Amino acid sequence: MIVPLEFYSRDTLTVARELLGCRIVSRAGGEETGGIIVETEAYRGRFDPAAHSYKGRTDRVRALYEGKGLAYIYLIYGIHCCLNFSCGPEGEPECVLIRALEPSAGIDVMCRRRGTDRLLNLCSGPGKLCAALGVDRSLYAARLWDPESPLRVEYGGTRPEADASRRVGIDYAGPARDYLWRFTLRGSKFVSKSPGSH
Repeated sequence: MIVPLEFYSRDTLTVARELLGCRIVSRAGGEETGGIIVETEAYRGRFDPAAHSYKGRTDRVRALYEGKGLAYIYLIYGIHCCLNFSCGPEGEPECVLIRALEPSAGIDVMCRRRGTDRLLNLCSGPGKLCAALGVDRSLYAARLWDPESPLRVEYGGTRPEADASRRVGIDYAGPARDYLWRFTLRGSKFVSKSPGSH
């Protein structure tokens, strides 16, 4: 069952935790791939110096102002895409970064796209999972709750247990670097790095 729009219109930390165990389905390039979300990070807009939207609206972050349950996709190092979901209270430009997946569908396609057959390494990072799923900026603002969307999110089974730790790569963010806003699926071998390691 597809995760509805209402799911994203809640507290961003809650959304980030409850996305664990949900499944991303991509139809990018006409080939279906998918994976179970095992690692997320919450970014709380104007309350969070680590967030892209901390200093206000720009064209880069427009999806965060256009509604909830939209794909916010940006480049890092000018090469790798990162996939985020817009969420949070109405009017707040907040999002959840998807950091790692456990591959679950179209694994042969994902291996081809990534040039590796190492399953644990296939989607163990935000850039890796985007490459594996075929996600690029052409999917910017895709509606994750729309059955016709090339990128959607579906519920998993029972709600899994989560661990909270510091977010990765935000040492510039002052006290925000210590917020425990990274969530990992407890016991998963597919996370990008061990919780608590930086």
